Amino acid sequence: MTVAEKAARARSASRIMASLSAEQKNHALGRIAAALRDRRTEIESANRSDREAAAREALAEPLAKRLTFEGDKLDQAAIGVESVAALEDPIGGVLGARELDEGLELFRVTVPIGVVGMVFESRPDALVQIASLCLKSGNAVLLKGGAEARNTNRALFTVISEAAGSAGLPDGWMALLESRDDVSEMLAQSDSIDLIIPRGSNEFVQSVMRRTTIPVLGHADGICHVYVDSDADPALAVPVVVDAKTQYPAVCNAAETLLVHADVAARVLPAIAEAMPAVELRACPRALALLPGAVEATESDWRAEYLDLILAVRVVDSADEAITHINRYGSHHTDAIVTANRTRALEFMQRVDSASVMWNCSTRFADGYRYGLGAEVGIATGKIHARGPVGLEGLVTYQWRLFGSGHVVSDYTGSEGRSFTHRIISVDR
Repeated sequence: MTVAEKAARARSASRIMASLSAEQKNHALGRIAAALRDRRTEIESANRSDREAAAREALAEPLAKRLTFEGDKLDQAAIGVESVAALEDPIGGVLGARELDEGLELFRVTVPIGVVGMVFESRPDALVQIASLCLKSGNAVLLKGGAEARNTNRALFTVISEAAGSAGLPDGWMALLESRDDVSEMLAQSDSIDLIIPRGSNEFVQSVMRRTTIPVLGHADGICHVYVDSDADPALAVPVVVDAKTQYPAVCNAAETLLVHADVAARVLPAIAEAMPAVELRACPRALALLPGAVEATESDWRAEYLDLILAVRVVDSADEAITHINRYGSHHTDAIVTANRTRALEFMQRVDSASVMWNCSTRFADGYRYGLGAEVGIATGKIHARGPVGLEGLVTYQWRLFGSGHVVSDYTGSEGRSFTHRIISVDR
């Protein structure tokens, strides 16, 4: 089946998906979670094949780490599906209501986007998250995962689509794409696809935007910062920085640059270096003097997304200098300040132009599951429609619904015409 045919089937299926009840969707999600557990052997066998191929081809370590999908990761994926089922149904919610005149009432109601085209990296758990979120939000979805996870993605697609089908979901609501040519063809399906969400490098995301007329929602690099302020408690700062960098360095919300105020640099930097000896530090000249094992940073280090145990370090003289650095070199993803000064923390949050800003906590919290969104289809760093971790709310739009009783516009024209009341009314009517 061609991509155009899969997209057309998804468009047809999306009409049915939009009308499913919360109970129908939650039942399907329950079937999917059970199937992931019941067919563990099949899924893990496919994943081993992918990891063995990655080892033969000497796949870069960050990508290889993302590829693993067995044991706890598979368990967590099933739990994630159940957590999506437990969320409130995002469809049919009334965002606002007003009376235009007596008996003429206008409601703004949430509805699915329709058909989503998703291109994501070699993280098999992403396929599970994306499929479950699209199902819960009543959307159809075309999925294109990384070639490195081809066998795992095929197994997951089979398990999920069969489980959803057994729960009564329409054929074609979910489709799997596999080649680069499939991506190019998908980007041409403007009649069938409503939104493209790419997850990958900045170069890839920009390429997608240039090659399609379909709206694109996504983020490019994850150049995240932690700024340790002059009023920071070193005992608090060290574990926050260590977690932000080392808890899982191969993901987009891991810290890539550490900024430290000059007043605390002598106390904080050696302690941080000692706490994470496996991390390579690339430091500015002032930081280098405090970090004998570091190497000197270059201009390119401030713009780098390492996705590895490497951290750029810079000493600054003020919070203002730190904010300027972040807004210049960052990717508007996630940035944190460590300080005991509430006023300074709030100013940092107001002035740093990022989707998520943190105070006295790790950047690794910028995640759909940790935010209570159930899961996420990705991180959006733009400012339109959705921003930050994109969960269910980012996969819906709204529809205006006007209820009348024979009202006509001609009654409201001319000097003798009726007047509109435009009165806000309760949304639970």
